[in-house]
Parts: sequence; C-alpha cells; structure tokens
Amino acid sequence: MDTWTVYILSCSDGKIYTGCTNNLDERMIRHNRGEVLSTKSRLPVSLVLSIRFHNKYKAYGFERYLKSGSGRAFAFRHLI
Repeated sequence: MDTWTVYILSCSDGKIYTGCTNNLDERMIRHNRGEVLSTKSRLPVSLVLSIRFHNKYKAYGFERYLKSGSGRAFAFRHLI
C-alpha cells in the first residue's frame, strides 16, 4: 500500500515550503540538489514536519489546506 507524505521544510531565507510526495527520501534529495524550482534559490532546506497518509487525495487536500491562509495559521500555531 502506498503512503503519501505532506511535509514542511524550513528554507535558508526563513520561509517555509510545503509539499506532498509518495517518496520523501527521494524528494529531500531532489530539494537539496537544487532540482526543485521552488526551493532551488533557498538552499539549504531542512525537514520540519512530515505527516503520512494512506489516501493520496486526503494528503493533497491537507497540503492544499496548509497552503491556505487559515492552514498556514494552523501550521504556525500547532505544528511548527
């Protein structure tokens, strides 16, 4: 059974990056090699939080929520 991970990274510019993947180890390698456009200029990045889901759609829905205004407020208040 595949699992999906929603993750939050801390970037060198002090901002966070939120993403979703089914292979967190591979994705972290790609981030740190500068292969991800959104974080390429903000290296190094470090993993702050990861949450695993068994349902792809729930994972992507939670990622979308965390990228919204109320989701960002929730993340800063309760997760990071």
